[in-house]
Amino acid sequence: MIVLVLGSGGREHALAWKISQSSLLNKLYIAPGNAGTSDLGENVAINPAHFDKVADFAIKNKVEIIVVGPEGPLVNGIHDYFAKDTSLSSITIIGPKKEGAILEGSKDFSKKFMLKNNIPTAKYKSFDSTTIKEGELYLETMKPPYVLKADGLAGGKGVLILNALKEAKTELRQMLSNKKFGDASNKVVVEEFLDGVEVSVFIITDGMSYKILPEAKDYKRIGEGDTGLNTGGMGAISPVPFANREFMDKVENQIIIPTVKGLRKENIEYSGFIFFGLILVKGDPYVIEYNCRLGDPETEVILPRLKSDLLDLFDGIATDTLSERDVEIDPKSAGTVMLVSGGYPEKYKTGEKIQIGELHERSVLFHAGTKQENGEILTAGGRVISVTSFGKDIESSVKNSYTTISNIHFNKMNYRKDIGKDVIKKVK
Repeated sequence: MIVLVLGSGGREHALAWKISQSSLLNKLYIAPGNAGTSDLGENVAINPAHFDKVADFAIKNKVEIIVVGPEGPLVNGIHDYFAKDTSLSSITIIGPKKEGAILEGSKDFSKKFMLKNNIPTAKYKSFDSTTIKEGELYLETMKPPYVLKADGLAGGKGVLILNALKEAKTELRQMLSNKKFGDASNKVVVEEFLDGVEVSVFIITDGMSYKILPEAKDYKRIGEGDTGLNTGGMGAISPVPFANREFMDKVENQIIIPTVKGLRKENIEYSGFIFFGLILVKGDPYVIEYNCRLGDPETEVILPRLKSDLLDLFDGIATDTLSERDVEIDPKSAGTVMLVSGGYPEKYKTGEKIQIGELHERSVLFHAGTKQENGEILTAGGRVISVTSFGKDIESSVKNSYTTISNIHFNKMNYRKDIGKDVIKKVK
């Protein structure tokens, strides 16, 4: 098979790494890719947002499967673009059409969808610029902290958690009247705060059947002890100790099955990944959010634990035979630690030379914000490299990642030194 992966981050490097191991693969392209993906296939200088250029390349190079890494192209309709053109419609797109991607593209839609299908989630109401006063009155009925979510995509920055009512009212006005998050905050979801532990669960589905992939827990804050600003993710671990059979049975029966059935009930065609951002509250799972693609850096710990051939699963989607495919998960643990540029997630410099020494034998590197110039690997983003390692448990897997990190250097390199410590303490 000839496969094209769209994207340039750690998630896409992990996807390319896993696909490259398949006996079904003939040729792998990554657009635009990074310094790491160039070792697995051919990087192509195409912006995934330019659907016409992606299509021209796919036809010219006889691409059979396109794996869409980031959410932007999906929410903006890349699957629809291919489906409506007879010269492109035979190409399998791993990722939903626009009407399915709205699960991630609109918080208001996803909340209504959950209520309609009796999927456990926090209580909420949505407001726009004409109902700001009602929004302020609704905030008065809630207990702090107050959760405000921009309805649309805001690059991971559209969620505010505030302790003071006055500040919450001010921010609601900023989001709706002053477009704090641009068009993404034309509508705002005001939501009850749920206090618990988060976990990410993933499935791959053809719209009828589904397969559950390994779960993960990620670490979003820049500082140790989950302090400081939110980031795109500073690390992740898998498996998650509390996600035992009893918990996962609840997730499957109360969340996964109603979601897949609910999409069918609304005649929404859906093929690809669904990411369930969950929170465990008093023994029960609640949905915080849906994503229409894999997470990052969770992908860097779940795909290494997937023993099955990922391309075989994609072929199951292409041929409507996903139900016949097997998913086998490695019982070993995986831990990933993200190396970031100094100053991230605020201002940071790029173009710093990266020196990579000896890796631990159980480690693998997934490049995120890197580029290659004149034979050197340079930083090209805030999140630079994800270091993933196996181990018999979370503690040993993360320890192996830190061993590898001691042999990687670039100017002002930063990383968290406490990934996985919270769950290790609880297990002990």
